[in-house]
Amino acid sequence: MATEPSPTPAPRRLPVALMIEGKVATLVFSGALEARMLRPLEEQLADPRLRHARRWELETSELARIDLACAYALLRAATTLPEPAELHIRGARRAVQRTLHAAGLDAVATLEE
Repeated sequence: MATEPSPTPAPRRLPVALMIEGKVATLVFSGALEARMLRPLEEQLADPRLRHARRWELETSELARIDLACAYALLRAATTLPEPAELHIRGARRAVQRTLHAAGLDAVATLEE
């Protein structure tokens, strides 16, 4: 008796909202950023408007958890800009802060309460 492979679950909606105002990009995170959301996150971080922003504001007070792969994606996006942008992370919970620290984001960003 042959068994059919189970369908791959669709990735959840990406819990990141992007707003651009002048040279400031604000990314508002909520819920959880899991490894299966890595590709959609990388696609969003490749938005050409982000490349022109001189300041990135990451609002993370509603982010419960971030996978290490997603934290590395944020680090890569922020550090491969033609001109480095200021990176500010606001409201990160302790668990999120630990993951951001493990990825090295705290070395290139300002963490604000």
